[in-house]
Amino acid sequence: MKDLILKYALQNAVKYDGKANPGAVIGKVLSENPELKKEIASISKEIQKIVKEVNLMKLEKQKENLKRLAPELLEGKKEEKERVLQELENAEKGKVVMRFEPSPSGPLHIGHAFTLGLNSEYCRMYGGKLILRIADTNPENIDESAYELIPKDAQWVTKNNVKEFYVQSDRLRIYYEHAEELIKKGYAYVCACEPEKFKEASLRQMPCPCRGISKKENLERWKKMFSGYKEGEAVVRIKTSLDDRNPAMRDWPALRIKEASHARQKKKFRVWPLLNFAVAIDDHLMEITHTIRAKEHMDNEKRQKFIFDYMGWKTPKHLYIGRINFTDLRVSCSKTRPLIENGTYNGWDDIRLPFLGALRRRGYQPDAFIRYAVDVGVSQTDKLVSSDEFFKALNAFNREVIDPKAERYFFIEEPKEILIENAPEQDIELDLHPDHKTGGRKFKTKDAFCIANEDYKQLKEKKLYRLMDCLNFRKQKGKFVFDSLDYGKYRESGDLIIHWLPKNAGDTAHAEILMPDGKLKKGIAEKGVSKLKAGGIIQFERFGFCRLDEKKKDKLIFWFAHR
Repeated sequence: MKDLILKYALQNAVKYDGKANPGAVIGKVLSENPELKKEIASISKEIQKIVKEVNLMKLEKQKENLKRLAPELLEGKKEEKERVLQELENAEKGKVVMRFEPSPSGPLHIGHAFTLGLNSEYCRMYGGKLILRIADTNPENIDESAYELIPKDAQWVTKNNVKEFYVQSDRLRIYYEHAEELIKKGYAYVCACEPEKFKEASLRQMPCPCRGISKKENLERWKKMFSGYKEGEAVVRIKTSLDDRNPAMRDWPALRIKEASHARQKKKFRVWPLLNFAVAIDDHLMEITHTIRAKEHMDNEKRQKFIFDYMGWKTPKHLYIGRINFTDLRVSCSKTRPLIENGTYNGWDDIRLPFLGALRRRGYQPDAFIRYAVDVGVSQTDKLVSSDEFFKALNAFNREVIDPKAERYFFIEEPKEILIENAPEQDIELDLHPDHKTGGRKFKTKDAFCIANEDYKQLKEKKLYRLMDCLNFRKQKGKFVFDSLDYGKYRESGDLIIHWLPKNAGDTAHAEILMPDGKLKKGIAEKGVSKLKAGGIIQFERFGFCRLDEKKKDKLIFWFAHR
């Protein structure tokens, strides 16, 4: 039975880069020998034990053991075809220009990272140019910190692929010039109708009284919008077909009056463009060739096309993607901001939030987000995703990036001292990385050790335990007694492998790990972590990947990334 479990544990570990999953193993075991279902309790315990042992082996050792035990299971695993982006229509190398346009209601979150990642990778694929535009023409929904945070997040997640950066509120006079030109050409007019009366006429597919006024009166009204009309009394409309089946498409609003103070421009301006007008002007002037945006903007494309046609401009090629709807993640800046202001969260980079600043501090890498975006690709299918599903995928991509570089160390949570009678003095050296950093972690040990309180509570009388790569011991009449050094003996009858550190203050460092739920794990780490610089990412064995966030005189503070 043990050999049966071992071969499938080894197969699963080799398949998944050295980490076997007990659930997958039990399925294989019971499939080959259904009779074992009668002993499911003992089988499950044995699987947990063997999987732990297998996961402590280096990948090459796992392959070697599997080849010896069950070579038929070691057939080369099929290489997954690397996901690539579909080609852009009418795209030329070196001439693609794309843009990403978030509103400054807060910093970028995981939803932004998906869309931005697609835009960035297309620009990289074609040697093109990526433009970042902050859409801040609504004075009433702005977080002032976003002007700094958005460019920082965008450059980080695209690996410095943003080539130009614009803020729309800095470009108001450009919008005014184009609005006046459209009025002069008769393609736009200033509507002073009460909103309800305009809506009533529009629903009846009838022009409002303002639609037919002279060019001269239109220009006078245009000037009056800057000093004369009050907020809500006038709006610039783009002339469209009154017969359009969609009432919202008929003579849509392009600019309106807003008296609210603007976070960046204060009270300098009172006439503000709406989204469709600003986007159309900017896309033309910035020579945008292709766009990727949520499919909810399909009607906006139709609105914007009126301006492109009226001005004789070439329209960009538009691609649309479905929404990623998170079932249990708060990704709304406007809903999160009040919770930051009332102290529920510590800031936009609070570890409990799915914003890029927080995920960066945890140790997530830009390549993980990019690979996720490319893997999902351009699809108009909406997706309903739980946080577990999303982070399972993101963690896998992030692990591919950081695992080859992250040094390994021990972290002992809530350390409990044990004295192992008759334990010999030893000089022990462990690997900093199982694949390419041999040695580097040196310990002098005798009989005093620290182990995690969780492991301490599992120790039972007469059972054989092993301090990983150190020694075997037993619990006898409440005391701990040295048994042997040989791993082979533990392999035959041992119960648990335990991580440890010497009970010597000079060999350890106080460490705290901030977890994704905001709770702290406190304990000690081996002294080697003290040489890390803030920002360094390591793997605490049997715990997970962590990023050193802060070095204090008396302790090191890590942020947990994932397992």
